[in-house]
Amino acid sequence: MLTRRLILASAGATAALGVLPAAAAAERDNPMPEDLRKSLERDPTAPVLGNGDGNITLSEFFDYNCPYCRKMVPLMSQLVREDPQLRLVHREWPVFGADSEFAAKASLASLKQGKYWQLHAALMTMEGRAEEASVMRIARQVGLDEARLREDMQGPDPERHVTMSFLLGDHMGLRGTPSFICGDEVVFGEMDLQELRDLVARGRQTLGVV
Repeated sequence: MLTRRLILASAGATAALGVLPAAAAAERDNPMPEDLRKSLERDPTAPVLGNGDGNITLSEFFDYNCPYCRKMVPLMSQLVREDPQLRLVHREWPVFGADSEFAAKASLASLKQGKYWQLHAALMTMEGRAEEASVMRIARQVGLDEARLREDMQGPDPERHVTMSFLLGDHMGLRGTPSFICGDEVVFGEMDLQELRDLVARGRQTLGVV
């Protein structure tokens, strides 16, 4: 299995991601390098909600134990419903510790059984902390095979995704969860629906998307 240390070493070089602080990324005269944008928006391990071929990408860094991330779920769903050209990329970033990392790897492993969105929604709306016992209880409730899920959690994709989330977060100077990135702009913290719409609109304007 790939380890976080191995990913860091093999990435080489952080230049492969086009290191760019978040503050600089927001400036029009210092746009996000394309290799960084590709790593952020086109990682094959990252789940995508909405239109996979949409003309603008909104990336969300979140943690299942972040109360503000949980509050964003219905707003993100509404944003996707009303914008048919939006790609919403999920970046699982378990900054709240081992329990959060377990939840992130379980949700990513659930992709193998085609139930990521069911598990994601259930974990985001659950009461209490996401930890091994509660995560697996909810996994069973949404119809996942627990033994297979645990096996898939040990595969390379969940580890790679989590590793890349930390790597991207460090390089971009993200402050915590939730963090939203669209175009060349990074926004940290809870947002309302209009603020999300405005962020996406500015992203389209920055990238020249009609």
